[in-house]
Amino acid sequence: MKNKIILYDFRVAIFPLVKRLIDIISSLLLLIIFSPILIIVSAIIKLTSTGPVIFKQKRVGKNGLFYMYKFRSMRIGDNDKFLKEKYPDLWIKYKNNDWKLSVNEDPRITTIGKIVRQTSIDEMPQFINVLRGEMSLVGPRAYRNEELNEYATKYPNTQKYIANIRSIKPGITGPWQVSGRNSLSFEKRSKLDSDYANNRSILNEIIIIIKTPFAMFSNW
Repeated sequence: MKNKIILYDFRVAIFPLVKRLIDIISSLLLLIIFSPILIIVSAIIKLTSTGPVIFKQKRVGKNGLFYMYKFRSMRIGDNDKFLKEKYPDLWIKYKNNDWKLSVNEDPRITTIGKIVRQTSIDEMPQFINVLRGEMSLVGPRAYRNEELNEYATKYPNTQKYIANIRSIKPGITGPWQVSGRNSLSFEKRSKLDSDYANNRSILNEIIIIIKTPFAMFSNW
């Protein structure tokens, strides 16, 4: 029994260190490997639409709120107001569908934005968040604080899952991204993320990383 406790304590102590090392090495290598794509996409976004190349938004992290980075894929301005006023039917669908619309039907998304979203290229700037220690390569989805609060009220049975999601760093990829992405309801997504938080291991990390490219290609 004592040996089991020692082994468990060792795993608990060593896992965060190994995970952080993997995060740093992987994000640095991926930023270098994909640097030509990052440069080209940045130039195209700048040339085809008005506004900044990088979109940043406050998200919930392990240690509070942080700014998460993405390539900007939407028009500039109050996009929720634009959708509500110009496309009331889509606004209702957006609200009723847990604040989600498909890429092809969302009029707020630019032409290049549709491409970078469908290929998940818009997520690449998050490697910077990983280097900064705000995110991990693998983890729960990075939610907005008001989004989680609204879900907790709308789906009371998910509050225990939300608590687990808030307890660890969000990830660029994770269990929900490789298991259906936006087609999953919040209840299913939050349970997947909560189960991941409770059963983290290097093996699970590797499995999710291997599955991620296949999940990305399935959306093309």
